Amino acid sequence: MMIPLVRKSLTCLFFENSSFLRQSHASLSHYFSTKTENQTVDARKVSDFLLHKHHFSPEAASQVASVLTRLKNPEKSDSVLSFLKESGFSGTQVEKVVKYRPEFLSANLETIIKPKIKVFQDFGFSADEIAEIVSKEPLVLHCSMKNRLIPSLAVLKGLLGSNVEVAKVLKTSGWFLVIDLEKTLVPNVEFLKSCGISIEQIIRLMPIFPRFFLHKPKIMRKFVEKADEMGVDRSSGMFIYAVRVVSSMNKETWELKMKIFQNLGFSEDDILRVFRSAPMVFSVSEKKIKQIIEVLLENGKYDMSCIISNPTSLMYSVENRYKPRLQVLEALEKRNLLKNWPGFGTMHIMSDKKFFEKFVAPYLDEVGKIYTAKSVQKRR
Repeated sequence: MMIPLVRKSLTCLFFENSSFLRQSHASLSHYFSTKTENQTVDARKVSDFLLHKHHFSPEAASQVASVLTRLKNPEKSDSVLSFLKESGFSGTQVEKVVKYRPEFLSANLETIIKPKIKVFQDFGFSADEIAEIVSKEPLVLHCSMKNRLIPSLAVLKGLLGSNVEVAKVLKTSGWFLVIDLEKTLVPNVEFLKSCGISIEQIIRLMPIFPRFFLHKPKIMRKFVEKADEMGVDRSSGMFIYAVRVVSSMNKETWELKMKIFQNLGFSEDDILRVFRSAPMVFSVSEKKIKQIIEVLLENGKYDMSCIISNPTSLMYSVENRYKPRLQVLEALEKRNLLKNWPGFGTMHIMSDKKFFEKFVAPYLDEVGKIYTAKSVQKRR
């Protein structure tokens, strides 16, 4: 008698629990569904706020709303955006700042954002310069004023000498304001100067290769040692470029680049000679190198020895320099208007203005359309 009773009890319990589980599942589904719907509504409110009140682009508003699904304090967000605009930020620059870190919409204007902007103002930067620097690296609004922002600006001003030069560097990379310059930039500059590199060259290259100067000093010394091993003369104006190229490649990348040149017909001596005289050639992609060589050798007027003797030729544009020039010279030759082809060194290094004056202007009726068409493509 007990067994049927137990079975009946278990059966009842099973169905009762099943009913409970179904109810629980339904409740959870309803909870999550409601939560998702609420989040969607909140995100739409964020997007509408940015679109209609502050004229963000639909793409930017959607991107911010996908990360920041709710504005805890719309008034605070409104104050932040209005302040940036009043401080000289364009609509596009404001979008950049907010897209980079949507949390800025909830930041405390008085304690977080205003003081950072004031630091730049106190250093003498114009409203336009501040807007461009901050929108380039919005993280500066989040870094410590005392430990990073003020000391970094002081170091840069002392090294570069003017706000114009400092702004030029910061517009290319805001990393100079978020990294400890006393442990990176300052010792690197002193070391490079001790290698014979002038401060003028360093200042000129900082906006072009900003992160190069921010390596750890111990690593920078290894880069210099490698350039020395390659036989680059420290008194050469190319030495710092050689060091910079070394810094951009690990052992595997370096070996791959060597193989590329060897496959194209360069001997090891040729490769070393190229590196010593034009190290930046090693930054050119394999695809571009092959395209340039193919175009330059195609009509038989120049050979590989011309390229090896003029390695900087591998750094120019196929579409904007070589094709239009070669087409003009070929057209002149067909019309018996070209007695001798210009030497390779002259052809590849001549400025656009001089090339036009010598080979296009005197024969505008014959080749003007060819060169003009390419010039229009270049401007586009």
